[in-house]
Amino acid sequence: MRKTSFHYSMIVSMKYFGSALVLLSFLFLSCRKVNKTCSIADYPEAPSSDWYRSYEGSGEEAHGHFILTCSDGGYLQVGETGFTPNSAKILVVKIDQGGAFQWSKEFSGGTGHNLGNSAFEGDDGYFICGSLNENSAIIKLNKLDGSVVFEKTHDNGGSDAFEHISVTQEGIIAVGYVQAEDNVNTFFTEGQGHLTFLDLEGNKTNGINLENKMSHAYRIKKLGADFVISGLTEGANDYALLKIDASGSIIWNKTFGGTNSDHCFAMDLSADGDILLSGHTLSGTENWDAYTMKIDPDGNQLWQSKTGNPRGFDPKYIHDEVWGIKGTSDGGCIIVAGTGDEYSNYKRRCGNDGDDSNTWHVYLVKYDANGNVQWQKTYGDADGGDWAGEDIDLTADGGAIVAVDNGSFGFLKISPF
Repeated sequence: MRKTSFHYSMIVSMKYFGSALVLLSFLFLSCRKVNKTCSIADYPEAPSSDWYRSYEGSGEEAHGHFILTCSDGGYLQVGETGFTPNSAKILVVKIDQGGAFQWSKEFSGGTGHNLGNSAFEGDDGYFICGSLNENSAIIKLNKLDGSVVFEKTHDNGGSDAFEHISVTQEGIIAVGYVQAEDNVNTFFTEGQGHLTFLDLEGNKTNGINLENKMSHAYRIKKLGADFVISGLTEGANDYALLKIDASGSIIWNKTFGGTNSDHCFAMDLSADGDILLSGHTLSGTENWDAYTMKIDPDGNQLWQSKTGNPRGFDPKYIHDEVWGIKGTSDGGCIIVAGTGDEYSNYKRRCGNDGDDSNTWHVYLVKYDANGNVQWQKTYGDADGGDWAGEDIDLTADGGAIVAVDNGSFGFLKISPF
């Protein structure tokens, strides 16, 4: 509203007071550089943060992708240190409940193309999945000190990786991709979705190509006796969702999205037994916005919601990129994103002493069971650095732990909500 009324005043002044044109233009541009709203809405019930810790690996930088609340009350984060394809190593960092460092491990396949994608806590160890030397990798670590129980790689075809796993008493089911056309891109490889069956020692027993259904399989969750798999359709045009039985036979497959790109990177199950999906979309938006939905066990969409630009900048310049979602006890969910501006010709400030638009923040949105926004909030670095939310898990005290990417493995503890 402020921009519209000021713009109209400037046009009137140009018509009747041509001599003041230069001055008014200067004032107009100066006014636009300060954004006084700073937030779409105030949510006093939104939680604060309890503490923040960061840890690095041996490489130039470290970038986490997945975070896990462990049964001992601590937290585990997985990602890389260094950069693909030249120097990256898988990095795993374990901290205790208060954020104190316990142990870390690094893994390299002999080249710099190594990816740490996610983790799963079993009864007797942590399973880490990703890629070593462009081959799908699964590593099992001792819970106490991170020592290696086993480390296995599988050449499933071309440049390939495991993105996520589900571990049952019968074995391990891993999802990911094969034949990556863009093997440097760590989030959309333009490959073929793949399903791999492994025994509990990490040995491959079977593999199924999902190329006709998914170009990239991201997450798998056990749903009753069956499993659901989420990911991207060919060209990353829509959200893709499959339901399979324990043998890998497809029960149903669904796609969700609009007329533009829709990227699904997050999935969880709700407390009431439905499927939660999130990611980001360009369909019907001015730029990338968070895009969240709830699906019933038969693949029917119950609700969808788009949110974004929580600091109130010009939405056409702001990216809101979702990477994680967790179901909450009330049947709703919480999503985590990064929000910021990636355009050198914009850069606006939020208030007189607020952050610039190109300073990224962690962005959380809490939904109830029916898809209504209960609160949303951003969390930024007190020193003015970039914080992007990469993943989220719930904590025993009713709060959450967020994986923060700021060039290191950031752990952000959110108060109970």
